Parts: sequence; structure tokens; C-alpha cells
Amino acid sequence: MKRLFLSSLAIAALLVASCSSDDDDTPTTPGSTLDGTIASQDDDDLIVTDLKGDVTGNITLAASEAWILTGELAVKDGATLTIEAGTTIKATAGGTNVFIVVEQGGKIMADGTAAAPIKITSNAGNPRPGDWGGLLINGKAPISGGGTSTTEVLPLQYGGTEPADNSGILDYVVVEYTGARINGEKEFNGITLYGVGSGTVVSNVAAIFGDDDAIEMFGGTVDITNALMVNARDDMFDWTQGWNGNGSNWYGLRTADFTAISEDPRGIEADGNLDGNSPGDAGQSDATINGLTLVNAGIIEMADMIKIRRGSNATITNALVALVGNDATASDFVDLTDKRGYASNSVSITVTGANIDITDIKFDATEDGTDIPANTGTVNATAGATGGTDPSIFAWTGFTDFPTITN
Repeated sequence: MKRLFLSSLAIAALLVASCSSDDDDTPTTPGSTLDGTIASQDDDDLIVTDLKGDVTGNITLAASEAWILTGELAVKDGATLTIEAGTTIKATAGGTNVFIVVEQGGKIMADGTAAAPIKITSNAGNPRPGDWGGLLINGKAPISGGGTSTTEVLPLQYGGTEPADNSGILDYVVVEYTGARINGEKEFNGITLYGVGSGTVVSNVAAIFGDDDAIEMFGGTVDITNALMVNARDDMFDWTQGWNGNGSNWYGLRTADFTAISEDPRGIEADGNLDGNSPGDAGQSDATINGLTLVNAGIIEMADMIKIRRGSNATITNALVALVGNDATASDFVDLTDKRGYASNSVSITVTGANIDITDIKFDATEDGTDIPANTGTVNATAGATGGTDPSIFAWTGFTDFPTITN
């Protein structure tokens, strides 16, 4: 009887303790349920101050929250990551371990507005280029040579047979302080589009203060409208591996105080196939750009303002290339040559040059001494300071350091 009496007291005490715990509303700590997967909006892994993990459901990042990106945020096949207009995401300065990637079959809906753009930037007290990786999207659109490939920085697949593939929306989006480097050959860009299809909307985008290319397209068919690229350590605009898309209203700039040095920075670097290793590939790059301004106002020499090579075709109209300031230089105005293959003979460029030698156009593809027939593309160049892209269309970014271009 004594044992029974003591057990009853113990049970009663447990019940009281349980009721007391419920009544005082002590918050629970989302520890035991964390598994690195964000499957729903109320998943414990969706942490405002520790944003990372595999997104496998439909998730929204609210503009009302102060999101801190602390690792890899990967949008998986079948999942959608929605980022509300006006949202700011601050990335921990974690180098190559911190980035946002949309995998094949996943979607990102980053649909900002001019009044409420989306910004992804560094969380460092003294932000620097290369603080974090960047934004990557992998689609199922064709690449040169067909089939699929693996991204430069991650073991993820891109490419395929769906030219109209839809990976979502990037509209009124700014990325800053990107470009973390894995090594001398592999680095993140500001925005990288791998095999992204024409069903994807990419418009009103800006990449500022990046440690490698500002934006790069590896194949795909996506169009890119209203794009501002500022102070990229390497190339402003880069395409390769069969990008067959349209661009309009592009503006690339190095400001007067930009002093980062790299081996061969360019305004445009365009390859038909990946690294020039597959000149016989079908489906080489063929881009159409209407409205382009490329400006070097800094003291570090640009290698080429426009470089089209390795089988790439391009039709560029309403372009303005400018050097601003007495110390601004570029080794080449327009260059269609390369030791791994010159540009397509169908290249057509209509460009105005300000404070640059407009006769500095390289057609002869014999850089390495090999007897290769000269390129027969067309470059119509005139001297002047008009045309190109009006920088006022980028007022929504908050960037204002646009130079005055005179000839």
C-alpha cells in the first residue's frame, strides 16, 4: 500500500509539472527537429537569422524580416523560393560556402519593383568583393554540343532540350559583394545563368562590387533586359557554351576609384563554346544585343572593351564604348580574335566610341602565329558620345556614380 501511495504522489507531481509547463508559455527551441531541409513555411529549419538548407517546398521570404544567409540555400527540383518585393538578404562573409542556387526544376520568384527592389548583399561590417558566392540558376535549356554539363563551382547539372524552360523571375534585384573564389580557375560570379530557358524572366538586375564576372551565361536561351554591372573585378558581361538569347539596355561600368587588378578584364567576353575546347559543337552562342554602354573610368587598363571569339556570333546595335578620364585605358576597342578560334564571320557590331581609338579593331585571328583565315565580321564604328543605354533607367538601384561621357 505504501508503494502505491508513493507512486500516486509521483504521478500527481508529474501532472502538475506538465500543466505548469503548458501554462507559462515557455518557448520551445527548434533544435531536435533541424535536418537541413526546408519543406514548408513553418519548418523549424526556416530561420531568419540562419538562412540555409535545401528548399523542397514552396517557401516565402517576407520583406518584413531581416534575413541572414549563413550557408548554401538550394532550391530543389519541384520547389519554389519566393522573395517578396523590398526584401533584403544579408550574406555572412563566408566565401564559397555562402550562396543561393536554384537547381534544375526549381524556381525562384524574386519579383521586386522599382519602389521596392530586392537586395542580396554582404553582412560584413566592412563589406568587400568576394564576401559570399552569389546567385546561380540552373535550367534545362540547350547548351553547345547538346546534352548536359556540370557547373563550374558546384556538382550540379545544367542544360538539356527545353529551350522554353522556366526557372522563375529575377526582376528589380541587386546583388553585391559576390564572387568568392575556390581557386585561380574556379570562382563564383554575381549572377550566373546555367542553361536557363526563355521562360525565365531576367530584367532590371544589377551586380555591384563583384570579385569575378558580374553576370555570366553558360548556354541557354534566356533574355536579359535592363542590366547594370558595376566594378566587377573581371568581366562585366560574359557568355559562353551556346548562349542564344537577347539583351537590351545593358550598362557596364568601372568607376574612377576602382583599382582592383585582374589578368584580362573585359566589357564583353563572348565564347561560342566552353573555353574554346569544342569548336565543332553545334549550337554555338548567338546573341543579339540592342542598347549597350561599356565605360572604363578607372586607372586600371581594360584588356578589351568588346571581345567576341571562339565561334560566338553576335549582333550588337546602339552601342557606346567610352573611356572617361585621362588615365582610363583599354588594350583593345573591339577584338574578334583568339588563339582558340575567332568570332563567327557573321558578327555585326554598330558602335560609337568616346575617347578611344575606333580604328583599333582586330579581325585577323592569328594571335598564336597559326595561319588562320581572317574574320570577315562587320564592325561599323564612329566617334562620338551618344547612343547606348540611358543610365537613368537604373535609378531604382540607388547607384548614382555614373560618369559624364564626352568625346
